[in-house]
Amino acid sequence: MRISLFVMLMFLGCSARGQTLEVPVDGERILYLRELEYYVDTTNTVDFELVSSASFRDRFIKVPTYQNKDFLPDVSYWIRIPIHHKDDHKSIWLLEFYDQTIDHIEAFVPSENNGHARLIMGDHYPFTQRNFQHKNFEVPLTMRKDTILVYYFKVKSHEFADIRIAFRSERRFISYALNEYFLYGTFYGMILIIALYNFLVYLAIREIKNLYYIFYILSVALYAMSLDGIAFQYLWPDHPEWNDYAVGFTLYSVILWALIFTRRFLSTRAKAPNLDSWLKGMIVARTLVFLVEFFFFPEYFTFRVIEIIPLSLVFYTGLKIWMRGYRPARFFVIAYGLLLMGFLLRSLVYFNVLSITILSHYSLHLSFVVEMLFLTFALGDRIRILKDNRDRALKRIILQNEMNMQLKDKVNRELEEKVRERTVALDLKNKELEESNQKLVVQAREINQINSLLDLDNWKLKNKVIEVLEERLHETAMEYGEFRTLYPDTLACHRFLETLKWSQGYKCRRCGNEKYFEGAQKFGRRCTRCGYNESITSYTVFHGIKFPIEKAFYIAYLSVAGKKKTLEELASTLEIRMNTVWSFRRKLTERIAELEAHGKRPTTGRWEEVVLLGPSEGLRGVRSRISGFVRRSFGRFAK
Repeated sequence: MRISLFVMLMFLGCSARGQTLEVPVDGERILYLRELEYYVDTTNTVDFELVSSASFRDRFIKVPTYQNKDFLPDVSYWIRIPIHHKDDHKSIWLLEFYDQTIDHIEAFVPSENNGHARLIMGDHYPFTQRNFQHKNFEVPLTMRKDTILVYYFKVKSHEFADIRIAFRSERRFISYALNEYFLYGTFYGMILIIALYNFLVYLAIREIKNLYYIFYILSVALYAMSLDGIAFQYLWPDHPEWNDYAVGFTLYSVILWALIFTRRFLSTRAKAPNLDSWLKGMIVARTLVFLVEFFFFPEYFTFRVIEIIPLSLVFYTGLKIWMRGYRPARFFVIAYGLLLMGFLLRSLVYFNVLSITILSHYSLHLSFVVEMLFLTFALGDRIRILKDNRDRALKRIILQNEMNMQLKDKVNRELEEKVRERTVALDLKNKELEESNQKLVVQAREINQINSLLDLDNWKLKNKVIEVLEERLHETAMEYGEFRTLYPDTLACHRFLETLKWSQGYKCRRCGNEKYFEGAQKFGRRCTRCGYNESITSYTVFHGIKFPIEKAFYIAYLSVAGKKKTLEELASTLEIRMNTVWSFRRKLTERIAELEAHGKRPTTGRWEEVVLLGPSEGLRGVRSRISGFVRRSFGRFAK
């Protein structure tokens, strides 16, 4: 009695509102949300007890003007479907939700005890919890003869959910599912074949654009698998948390590799620098949008309408470069034109401009397949064009080589004739040159004899001049210009000192050793025993001077010769300061006074006696300089 009353009330309520769903004759019927009675729970607080109560039944309404853009995310949609079961349908029936991206579905199915069994489905739950191992969500129906049963569904999703429910028999479901998976296998198999083909092409020609294209089509495959639910079923069935991010990540990857492949395939850096800058800017902008959506606005992470902008830029770039004469771009333009049409069709379906059909639902998949085929044609066409250009270039090179060979033979013949003519002329010239060479040899022999006589005369004259000057040096005081003839530079002065100091042999001033090495300075000598290093000016009046030694020689010579010149005259003649002249001449005066004190008055002819100092004299000179320095320092301190 209670069961009959419950069924009667449901039947009367459903009949009054005209919402009873009859079993379809052809085994299938598609139900859109605008055809169903539903209630929107914006607070997400209404439970099933309240929804299934008789007082709540009037809140379920049908909105014929509902469109996909009217869907509210993170809001609970309660759907009420009364179904009239008949006894002449013995097969199993199913209610199937097409959109496999719905986060949460609660199905309340009437049970045998007049209650409702609760089934939980959605892409937020592991795939293994589903009743059917299918990408969509299916709810099996309990058929009773001549019975009206009410099914309740609670649908909630954080993004748009296409709430379409298919009411179909088990036989129709199996046929539909097999055909659908066959088409999916064909679609992904074509992508895999195209990827393998391009990888083999890359191994053959080693062009990076083929790798970029492979990354692009693999991104397309992952995006389609994430969108279709195939990836959740086969790639990460135990990780439903990936479903919220997979579509956004793979869609970003599709656009990124599409932009990179476009720049490389169309060579925009060389053919269109401005468009190349736009493409690089679009890569940066799309990456920023991806990061902002991922970290700050996850509700827009899978927003797909925005991809019209980069795809339009890619299409426009291909069109511009095709118009500039780049032939491989024609298939590129066709490919992305078809892809844009696919996106446009999906957008029109989303905004309910076009009705949902098999063609419109799978328009994006079809456009992706056709686009990948045309892009493969574009890559092959580019290789073919490059091969044709190479063949034409080879033909031109062969033709040019033949012309070069003919020209070379002609030039060689002409050169041979010229060489013969020139050889005859050169033979005549060689004979003339041989005669001239013989004459030159005779003349050179005569000139050498004359030069030898002249060198001998010059040597005699030079020695005569030196002798005259040395005689004058011993007799009278000569001028600086004449003195420079005898001692022109530092080298001559050092050689004179070397002869003066060590003409009788070397003897160390410290240990008396007579063996030596070359000293640290030129003309210096180092003792082999004690290592004492004696420079060429040591123990001479020229030790420690700060002006050229040849000028010091002249001042020493004048000091012994007795020719008095003023400090101004000497400073002007030698081009040194008067203080320097005065200091060195005073040193020489003291040296002459020391020699006179020992009865060794130097003469003009023996002016070199002033130069050398003995060991004790050199030590006294050092002591006198030290004592003079102390006296001067003490005098300044006293003042």
